[in-house]
Amino acid sequence: MTYVIASACIDEKAADCVDVCPVDCIAEGPDQYYIDADTCIECGACEAACPVGAVFWDEELPEEEKSFIVKAEEFYKNR
Repeated sequence: MTYVIASACIDEKAADCVDVCPVDCIAEGPDQYYIDADTCIECGACEAACPVGAVFWDEELPEEEKSFIVKAEEFYKNR
């Protein structure tokens, strides 16, 4: 499992999460940031640092935000 960045990040892109990630697994997309599930070490630093509450543990992601799991997968697949 991993962390996921959801809708609160869209067009916000505060980038606090990027600054604290020890493995550089967060990349900027056209409308939001994304976490690479294959690189994430699940430390939680990004969740604590996010000023808009956009970062969730994937198992705690609200149902209406679950599409962001696939969105992140697609982002990294097409990179």
